[in-house]
Amino acid sequence: MKKYAVIVAGGSGQRMGTSEPKQFLELAGKPVLLHTLDCFLGTYTDLQIILVLPAAFQEQGSALIQSLPAADRIQITVGGETRFHSVQNGLQLVTEPSVIWVHDAVRCLVSSELIQACYEQALRKGSAIPAVAATDSIRIQTGETHQVADRKQVRIIQTPQTFLSNILLPAFKQSYREDFTDEATVVEAMGQPVFLIEGSYDNIKITRPVDLLIATSILAAKQSKEA
Repeated sequence: MKKYAVIVAGGSGQRMGTSEPKQFLELAGKPVLLHTLDCFLGTYTDLQIILVLPAAFQEQGSALIQSLPAADRIQITVGGETRFHSVQNGLQLVTEPSVIWVHDAVRCLVSSELIQACYEQALRKGSAIPAVAATDSIRIQTGETHQVADRKQVRIIQTPQTFLSNILLPAFKQSYREDFTDEATVVEAMGQPVFLIEGSYDNIKITRPVDLLIATSILAAKQSKEA
């Protein structure tokens, strides 16, 4: 069975306060996006990447991946108006039975162990959605009122969300809905169950300037342990 990773890099630098999209910002000496690509490419030598980039950054992305030894395993396609449409565009390049990871390019600290665990569970159950337990107090707000929720029942969802192609591809033939916040919600709308898997607290998403500082600290700690 083929392996495809759809890496969604459609974000801008708006919340980072930069003109450069966050996937191209530097982290520990190389762009955020390259950390993500290196991890997926190094996990499986037969894995193909479909990189989804905004139209305005296709050329920059293409130049970046040419620096990789495994550049021939990466295809680039254009993003869409929403995440749903970007993923949908990427999935159009999958034409054979496969396991498909869909991952945020800016979750650049994803590990090979998590990628492999998602693959193995997807083969068994059809899907693997990484999630971690909430550590903060949680309140649900409705209008001007709010109430505390049991955080033991709350899970924070991450990527790579991983599926068998015969589940994911038909789901993305649906029309877009505003409540499609990730791939799991799209699949569930087709009446398919999705299955969680333990994620990682290190698997953070680079969204704000402080996230780059946190990611730098996590990488430094990992390198110190490996030394």
